[in-house]
Amino acid sequence: MSSTLTLSLADLAGTDLGEHTATYDDTAVILYALAVGAAPDDLDLVYERDLRTLPTYACALGLWAVEAAGRLGAYDPKRSLHASQRLVVHKPLPPSGSIVMSGRVANVYDKGKASIVEIEATSEFFTATYNIFLPGVGGWGGDRGPSSPTAERPEPTHSTEFQTTPNLAVLYRLTGDRHPVHIDPAVADANGFGRPILHGLCTLGIAAREIAEQVGAHPADLRELEVRLSAPVLPGQKLRISSASQEGRVYFEGTAGETGVLSGGTATFHTTMKGTNNV
Repeated sequence: MSSTLTLSLADLAGTDLGEHTATYDDTAVILYALAVGAAPDDLDLVYERDLRTLPTYACALGLWAVEAAGRLGAYDPKRSLHASQRLVVHKPLPPSGSIVMSGRVANVYDKGKASIVEIEATSEFFTATYNIFLPGVGGWGGDRGPSSPTAERPEPTHSTEFQTTPNLAVLYRLTGDRHPVHIDPAVADANGFGRPILHGLCTLGIAAREIAEQVGAHPADLRELEVRLSAPVLPGQKLRISSASQEGRVYFEGTAGETGVLSGGTATFHTTMKGTNNV
């Protein structure tokens, strides 16, 4: 690893990424809902008459900050992976409009054989935090960062399956995430995958919608979500999303075949969930 790269990573934390305005319409909102599995009878997600925007669409809107961080030159964005995601919803996203966001590199952690870059995109509607994993780029003497929580989690009480389609990554790209690992076989191979992988944010969006149904909440009433993107999903694989509710919080995991693809997930919703006292 070059000294230039080491210096750049060490100095990256706290970098202001500026502002960005995202403008979208109801077509984009409906496209996103369809890409994460909304059904034809989910009328308030797919029909402009009484349209509600899925809160996880915010994660797609905030990706400009991740792209801006990648352009700083401290690491190769084509050799980076989305490791985890956090979303805090401040108020509902409108079904169309313009949203002004500010971005920053919140932290950079040295994991020894890799690094994690923590990037935030913030607006009046949400704060989205992206942890970007840099394999093989570590050992530069930085802070290792916080340890993963080890608190006991409740056993799943609900489980549903979602069949992804072979073209899902191609479709989801139209929501704004154009990382080539999801479309270009050569880039996917360079990152150690046999073929292009599904976007972690697509898997997350599917999971958020599924767990809402499992606990009797509306997916547009998501208030907060956090999850590790443990392994990639290949388009065409079947996802199994499992959850349990306890004291107003949903704990969830995701698997594809025998592989855990979402881990340590937690979420809360604004409306009352069956079996909890969430408000």
